[in-house]
Amino acid sequence: MNMEPIFYPPTENEIEQRVKRVQARMLEEGLDHYVAFCPDNIFYLTNFANAVHERPFILVIPSKGIPQFVVPQLEIPHVKARMVGDIELISYFEFPAPRGQAWSDRFKELFAENERVGVESICPLQIYTETPGERVRSDIIDDIRMIKSEYEIGRLIYSCELATKAHDLLLKSAYPGMSLTEMATKVRGFVMNQLAKDNKKINPLATRVTAVFQPPSVSHDPHNFTNIDMVMEEGGPHVSIINAVMNGYGAEVERTFFLGKVPEKAKKPFEIMMEGRRIAFEMAKPGVLMSEVDLSVNNFFRKQGMGDYLLHRTGHGMGVTAHEAPFFAEGYDRPLEKGMCLTIEPGLYIEGVGGFRHSDTVLIGETNLIMLTDGPVDIDELTIPLHKATAV
Repeated sequence: MNMEPIFYPPTENEIEQRVKRVQARMLEEGLDHYVAFCPDNIFYLTNFANAVHERPFILVIPSKGIPQFVVPQLEIPHVKARMVGDIELISYFEFPAPRGQAWSDRFKELFAENERVGVESICPLQIYTETPGERVRSDIIDDIRMIKSEYEIGRLIYSCELATKAHDLLLKSAYPGMSLTEMATKVRGFVMNQLAKDNKKINPLATRVTAVFQPPSVSHDPHNFTNIDMVMEEGGPHVSIINAVMNGYGAEVERTFFLGKVPEKAKKPFEIMMEGRRIAFEMAKPGVLMSEVDLSVNNFFRKQGMGDYLLHRTGHGMGVTAHEAPFFAEGYDRPLEKGMCLTIEPGLYIEGVGGFRHSDTVLIGETNLIMLTDGPVDIDELTIPLHKATAV
């Protein structure tokens, strides 16, 4: 397995192999065509990232032959500048449009009568109702995206190494009173400068960098980032978050950290979170059901009396987004496979105390997992001396 970081766009052969895998699955499911609307799936098969407004972008994949991409006419130069691979562009002038000139008219021309057509679970109703033939719900592309190619592994390694450096900067810069705006500006600026330095043709529509923290007064509420006036506080637990898509590939690294001191009531939850993390890391091997990993972690937390402070699964997939399938989740009875990339991030959230979560991005290898992100993990390493933090 190649473990060298890379940041260049996919080759035509890489895209062709992805399309062929989709078409092989289509034949297994007896599908004549497959309709993709999800921008992430379109990016995966074309290298074209777009922000969808009211004008639809629809990729139509035949069971044999090249994909056809229905796009607004004004976007044709943009598509050509970014797309990779053999793709037929089907343009329509505008939306809305007179009868006979709408996107749906061009779209329906691509199908024969009485076909079986795969549609994504998240297909919008306006596209679903215009799709002719027997419509079959199927998430072939999402499923294929779970297993990474050698090229994708290189892209993920690059993103994860940069995310690790960004997170190191966050911790080194931390001090009581540091604002969310100050931290985010510094860390996001570092990431964007490095991305542009490595690849001047970076695609901003395939780049999203979240760099935030939650102080102990908020960290019990893991998805609450609504207060832009948040500041770091003496003590903890703070939770740091770097979750990013870096020119097309995701990475995540998070830590529970303290400034100056560790409150007594935070020590035991931190230890329990760390043991849950250890259980997940030990179990995450090829062939193990992802549901079993999550269940084992959750049962440990429950036995420790922490069941009421469990708010989420043990982890999620990483790829052309920073949050996707597969999932370490109870009820998700799919085995881990070589080439899957996921986060491991069991957490506990106690109002009045705070949140406890480390997250790392890992790759499933031949027999074990491979760490793609890095950073301090022990409570002593993550207790930042005030004189050191304030001086940065």
